[in-house]
Amino acid sequence: VQLVESGGGLVQAGGSLRLSCVATGRSLSNLPTGWFRQAPGKEREFVAAISGRDDSTLYADSVKGRFTISRDCAQNTVYLQMNSLNPEDTADYYCAAKIARTWYGRSALYRGAHEYDYWGQGTQVTVSS
Repeated sequence: VQLVESGGGLVQAGGSLRLSCVATGRSLSNLPTGWFRQAPGKEREFVAAISGRDDSTLYADSVKGRFTISRDCAQNTVYLQMNSLNPEDTADYYCAAKIARTWYGRSALYRGAHEYDYWGQGTQVTVSS
């Protein structure tokens, strides 16, 4: 599985961006997928996750109500819609996918970076004040 993120850029505080994570080599339709971010000098942190079975979602408290993760199976893409951006959202954003072989595994939501098997190269988001 290869994951390629896009959609990052420079935006003013209060603005919006939509990140895309396109997969090649395997369908994302039943793979738990997540978004993480890493700001300069900080550890990578969980942002959002979507399950591989029923598209249930999970968000970090810092982005809840502002970010939305979604999946388009036809495009083999997972999106992260980011609204009401603030400078604290500035980071490199990464998508990740987990190979889950059981019904339970596909249904679960994963917050830990170590739980994912494949990663994209990242896309940079900069929010100016």
